[in-house]
Order: sequence, then structure tokens, then C-alpha cells
Amino acid sequence: MPNHDDIYQNDAERYHKLISKQEDLIRHIEGIRSPDGLDIVDLGAGSGRLTTILAPRAKSIVAVDASDAMLRINGERLKAGGHDRWRTVVADHRSLPLEDRSADLVVAGWTISYLGSSNVPNYRDNIKQIIGEIRRILRPNGTVILFETMGTGEETPNPPDFLRSYYTALEEEYGFSHRWIRTDYAFDSIEQAEELCRFFFGDEMAERVVSNRWQTVPECAGIWWR
Repeated sequence: MPNHDDIYQNDAERYHKLISKQEDLIRHIEGIRSPDGLDIVDLGAGSGRLTTILAPRAKSIVAVDASDAMLRINGERLKAGGHDRWRTVVADHRSLPLEDRSADLVVAGWTISYLGSSNVPNYRDNIKQIIGEIRRILRPNGTVILFETMGTGEETPNPPDFLRSYYTALEEEYGFSHRWIRTDYAFDSIEQAEELCRFFFGDEMAERVVSNRWQTVPECAGIWWR
């Protein structure tokens, strides 16, 4: 499996090319809460998958990520879009350099799982710290929306075993509601699908792309909110 930390720091452009092949998620966010006129924090903002679709409608938006390389791309995209009520912050989710009660909406896409995986030491403490930080920065009646994987190459939810405890904790310990959606990748060609899937998901997924002749690669994602 490729080293994602290395990718996020050293190959952010190619990662952005991969996720640009997915439909944007604004309608799924709107279905939970309208972002219009809100102060928003995007955790694990990366190259701007969520930041750039929320920025045009937000009162303000703060993009937080551990990778300065990813945030550079995010900032470039925000500037290109003519947005001026944003900033980027390099930080760990467990210790956010943000003020108490400073956000109406916190979103996080495919990011808390890196610290919430049962493969990671003290993962339960990590989840507790992150949820605690989210609660701290949210205003009364604020909303948090989390997106996480439910299986790449899957047409129905089949999450990795190492994330099941995290997902269970969100619902049973922290009171999140949950549903799932499809987040398929629509590539320009089978060759592009193979190359980008091998780059990020590894050889096994790339071979499935080739054997199934997938130009559109199926993927499921979960949405948790409260």
C-alpha cells in the first residue's frame, strides 16, 4: 500500500488529480445543513475538495491540514476562485489552534480515519481528543459532518476492518447519525484509472481496474453528522 503521508507532502498535485475525478459533495452537505453565511472549519482540508465548494457560500472558512504542500494547492485554488474570506492552518486534529466557539460548521473528509484506525496506537484516545476539539470550536447549535471511506472498488458499503471500531464509536459513543453514498471516480480513460489508482490505492486495486476494465471506479463513502 502506498505511503499516504508521503503522498500528501510530496505528491499533492497528483493526489488532487485523483480526487478531481469525483463529483463534488455540496448537495450532501446541503442536505444536512446549508453552508450559507456560516463560519466553517474544514479539517484535513487537503487540496480543497470541500473547502473550494464551501468557500463561495461561507461567511469565512479555515482550511486545516497537517500537510503544508496540500494547503498550498488549496490556497492557490481559493485565490483563483476570487475568494477572500479564508485562511489555511497547518495543525494536528488533536490540537487545533482555533478559538473556542468559533465555527458554525465543521467538515472533515477522509481524514480522521488516519488517527482513528485500529492499526494506530491509542486510536480510541485519538478519536476522543479529536471529537473533543471539534466540540470545543463549535458554537451552540453548530454542526459537524464527517466523510469517511466505506470501500473503494465497492458498489455497496464494505468498510475496512481497521475502521469499523471508529465508525461504531461515532454512532454509539458520540451520537452521530449515519448514511452512505456513492463517490465513484469518473476517469478520462481506463489507462488513467489504472495509473491513478495504482498511485494512491496500490497494485491490487490497479489490477482490479484492469481486469474489470473500469473507467469509472466504484466507491462508497459514509457520512456521519450531528
